Amino acid sequence: MDAAYLKLVTEQLGISMFLLVVMLIWSSVWKLLALWKSARKNSPVWFIILGVANTMGILEILYLFVFSECCKKKASRQPGQKTRKKRR
Repeated sequence: MDAAYLKLVTEQLGISMFLLVVMLIWSSVWKLLALWKSARKNSPVWFIILGVANTMGILEILYLFVFSECCKKKASRQPGQKTRKKRR
């Protein structure tokens, strides 16, 4: 992207160039974190959804702090599985 295009976009949106750059960085950081975590957890559906949807980090933050933890708790408690107590 060249500077003239970015200037035109910021004028049409009514925001400053600084705010646009901050929003792009904010969204990119959260997207990369969520994509990395979903790939590590073998969640191809979440990986695709997070890769396609652009939500300024909202969906990514929800995945990182709500959905990935929810699935981790369910997976750790298998029915009929006994928990082992640690010896001291």
